Amino acid sequence: MKLSILLQHMLPKQAVTALAGKLAHREFGTFTTQFIAWFVARYHVNMAEAANPDIGSYATFNDFFTRALKPNVRPLAATPFICPVDGAVSQFGTIAQHQILQAKGHEYSTETLLAGNQALANRFNNGHFACLYLSPKDYHRIHMPCDGRLKSMTYVPGDLFSVNPTTAENIANLFARNERVVCEFESAQHGTFVMVLVGATIVGSMATVWHDAPQGIINPPRSKKIRTWHYTDKAITLKQGEEMGRFLLGSTVVMLFENNAITFSNAWHPIKKVQLGEAMGI
Repeated sequence: MKLSILLQHMLPKQAVTALAGKLAHREFGTFTTQFIAWFVARYHVNMAEAANPDIGSYATFNDFFTRALKPNVRPLAATPFICPVDGAVSQFGTIAQHQILQAKGHEYSTETLLAGNQALANRFNNGHFACLYLSPKDYHRIHMPCDGRLKSMTYVPGDLFSVNPTTAENIANLFARNERVVCEFESAQHGTFVMVLVGATIVGSMATVWHDAPQGIINPPRSKKIRTWHYTDKAITLKQGEEMGRFLLGSTVVMLFENNAITFSNAWHPIKKVQLGEAMGI
């Protein structure tokens, strides 16, 4: 086993993540500004695209990390499905026999990813998936790939392994064992689709624009039980390109689509860098 993977198994990931989340939410004045400046230089963050490029004006690291972009810096392609994030393609393709490709030699089931919701998982058999990885330098707000009406949201407790390519290649069922938030939508044009926000080590929390909590934050508090919210009695409809959530420290988004709903762009391939708004499929 690789040393980096062994260390992840040994690391008290929940405690480290909780501490990182608290620190990222605190105001440390000059130290916060200095740390942000280091982070920008270390990861080559393009602050010219930020709505607020002044790193000294961010009171907390989370304020910086969830920064908005300038208007029109990510134009939306005229296509049925746009890429919902800045990041890189991890994997995408067909969901065959309820299995999703994680990396060479590793697959996981839609039912496991969806916390045992077999009825929902069955909708995506022979459908398609896309897994997009957000690196530290990326913009960390998540947007809608197409129009959709929210049906449910499920918080699933789990591990907090890193979600970089090395762990994807070495840890089985990575995305189906990590903490995650499953967002189910219905589209008049494209049927049911799901966006899964996957947590990871040091991902302080995940938030959605509709969640009834301060700043829409779902975790913390972290629960040992699965929690589900249903929205069938509410008309929560989001347009293509509209923000739906964000990571407070980065991670991965997994999307599931029904059979015949999407044909992915010919330009897409694993490890390809992608940006919010570019064509994802037809």
